[in-house]
Amino acid sequence: MALPTHLDLQIVTPDRLVVREQVDEVQIPGAQGYFGVLPGHTPMLAALAVGEMWYRKGSAMEKIALGGGFAEVTPDRVVVMADTAERADEIDVERAQRARDRAEARLKELSLDDETYAKAYAELQRALVRMALGGGE
Repeated sequence: MALPTHLDLQIVTPDRLVVREQVDEVQIPGAQGYFGVLPGHTPMLAALAVGEMWYRKGSAMEKIALGGGFAEVTPDRVVVMADTAERADEIDVERAQRARDRAEARLKELSLDDETYAKAYAELQRALVRMALGGGE
């Protein structure tokens, strides 16, 4: 059997289908670090971290801000089931800056063993990724 030449990439959130395209390469923020996927990749499931994902189609590269989730990889398909996902051109930088400010203020009020600290820290990480992709600070 011949190796596939492209990947069918799907990025979905609970609210919408963000991307459905044939692509050449994908890089995803896994919970254990970033990993790349090319056509013919070994099947796998991976937990995702908050971070920047990108995919390439020819010489064009697109970036997505991911807010965690899971990815299913097969030799010819990548399905990203994300908690949140935004294309770089969809990001409202001012809104991301306000989210960062709120998360930083919450973190200053909480102790490390407070059960809401992890949630506030994740909110801060999402805001920082969105700002970076959207052209903010």
